[in-house]
Amino acid sequence: MVQANDTLLEVQGLKKYFPIQQGFLRKTVGYIKAVDDVNLTIKKGETLGVVGESGCGKTTMGRCLIRLYEPTDGKILLHVENQTISVTELNRQEMHLFRRNAQIIFQDPYSSLNPRMNLLETIGEPLLVNGIARGRDLEERVKEVVTQVGLRVEHLRRFPHSFSGGQRQRIGIARALVVHPKLIVADEPVSALDVSIQAQILNLLEDLQAKFNLTYIFISHNMAVVRYISDRIAVMYAGKLVELGTKHELLSHPKHPYTELLLAAVPRTVDRLRGQRTVTPGEPPDLGNLPKGCVFHPRCKYARDICKVEEPKLRALRPDCHVSCHFAEELDLQGIDTPARVSVPMAGVR
Repeated sequence: MVQANDTLLEVQGLKKYFPIQQGFLRKTVGYIKAVDDVNLTIKKGETLGVVGESGCGKTTMGRCLIRLYEPTDGKILLHVENQTISVTELNRQEMHLFRRNAQIIFQDPYSSLNPRMNLLETIGEPLLVNGIARGRDLEERVKEVVTQVGLRVEHLRRFPHSFSGGQRQRIGIARALVVHPKLIVADEPVSALDVSIQAQILNLLEDLQAKFNLTYIFISHNMAVVRYISDRIAVMYAGKLVELGTKHELLSHPKHPYTELLLAAVPRTVDRLRGQRTVTPGEPPDLGNLPKGCVFHPRCKYARDICKVEEPKLRALRPDCHVSCHFAEELDLQGIDTPARVSVPMAGVR
């Protein structure tokens, strides 16, 4: 599905800092560096999986990309309709064009829906807000997208409490899809669902991508799910992008020690003799007081003196592999050599 040399989104030096305030006058005494100097290029029709431990900044990055959070610094460029939209410089009028092309699926299907709005109002709201459709035309478009995500048209007047968790997540997908966007940020869209429902939602997302040539940024802490749905994988740690590569190369031959630790924690469902599941040692650093040098060096068993004083930059080992590690060429890290398989029953579930 990925089209060569056809870029949809460029992220250049993206930063998001939250101020740390103290005292009666709320004086700023520091900053939490939730996203720190992230650079990405995403092609049309691909799925970029973003993984990392809780608190690594992946959700904050996703919300910055669609301007739910205002970035502290950096540029976000969206290439659509033979033009380039500078997302970080949009005014209110230009924001409507951007909203038509970039949408988000939230993690929690319960809290992301307004309990006072029925299915028709919930899915139709983006059409009203963006001035795309109203009245009979709006209802017809809502019926079309409801059918596409596997819901029933006769339930348009029902409210969110009448639906199960999987159905509510389908409502969230329909709400994002109704304006025919080019880019969808999926923020852990299956983490709150039962495993059998996870399989259905993932299959639905793949079917919709194939039908509408959608581009996904799929955020998750579940490496097995990312392994199933992604074309490329970006690994984040302490607000920084530490490794970026194709799915098969990153899973088989990781280049960053943190990626190796993430993969070591994945349960071996195919061949239990290949290695024991391990727990990542140590704790993620305080984002308001990051260690000097490489942010991962306090937990890295390969760390050397230079790692404690000099921060490695994200660099290209190959065109399809980027890593921020001083010794990426020297390390022989352990990946997952088994065929891609998730820990939920995917096969045949549609």
